[in-house]
Amino acid sequence: MLPPLSGALFVVLAGACYGAIPIFAHLARASGVDSASMVFLRFALSALVLVVWMKWKNLALPRGRTLIALLAMGAIGYTGMSLCFFGALKTVPAGTVSLLLYLYPALVLLLSALLFGETLSRQRLGALLLSSLGMVVTIGGALSGSPAGILLGIGSALFYAAYVITGGRVAYRVHPLAATTVVMVAGAVSNGVLLLLSQQLHLPASASGWLGILLLAGVSTVVATALFLSGMARVGASRASLLSTSEPLFTLLLAAVFLGEALTLTQLLGGTLIIAGVLLAAKERQSRKKPDAGSAALQPQQAQQQPDDKDGKSEIQRTAPDRAGF
Repeated sequence: MLPPLSGALFVVLAGACYGAIPIFAHLARASGVDSASMVFLRFALSALVLVVWMKWKNLALPRGRTLIALLAMGAIGYTGMSLCFFGALKTVPAGTVSLLLYLYPALVLLLSALLFGETLSRQRLGALLLSSLGMVVTIGGALSGSPAGILLGIGSALFYAAYVITGGRVAYRVHPLAATTVVMVAGAVSNGVLLLLSQQLHLPASASGWLGILLLAGVSTVVATALFLSGMARVGASRASLLSTSEPLFTLLLAAVFLGEALTLTQLLGGTLIIAGVLLAAKERQSRKKPDAGSAALQPQQAQQQPDDKDGKSEIQRTAPDRAGF
């Protein structure tokens, strides 16, 4: 499978894993776990599994600027997005918060063009328009809620856009497992500190609650983040953000299957628009003159010539023998 095609598939599969979050969270909440505790347990368990996995694969940790960037992605990007998202939910309807969060693909496109000179092709803009319209139709409802809550919702999109752009610039340098591990450990530590300050940790009170937490950590965090970072290293931050707009569609489908929520004609129409946008983004050819951030992953020989650490070797050189086994 060609790298751009496999990368698009990885990002869409990541969207499916992320889309299952409300299903798994439903099990945890029914067992008495609040949002802050759920986020901490999700990151902590994921970090533990990933550290053991890295040891088993004998992978080296990233170094230098790459390590700093990945730590910031977890401690600032993921944590900031989560805090803004859950804070907005207190005063703003869930549908509105979801729409505000999914401003991030547009922010990624615009910031990538302004900061890194990426081309805003008509195909990308068309994919963004179709996907955005599909989400509005699917989720339904106009913007409503308190001004502070709406600002927090916009803040969640800004934090996640920064996370995606940063990942697009550094993900190709390291093994996806190593990158995911650093991001999750940083997220676990930052969320753990916040939870200690609040002194409110609520553990699941039943086996089904623990099952929900384990699925959140395993499927919707470890697998989802690894797939997303690996896919983004192949297709770049801009295309990855467009492809990830498939997530709300997967949420609707999974909720219909596992929670018994009925699908309406409007939601099916919105889902069709989202699929059209995703397919348009997946079919776009990489620009030769101005490739996406992270597109160097398509040319590993060139990436190996860009040293990131003091020893003159990039992380992709140290981890190349294990990449195929991920």
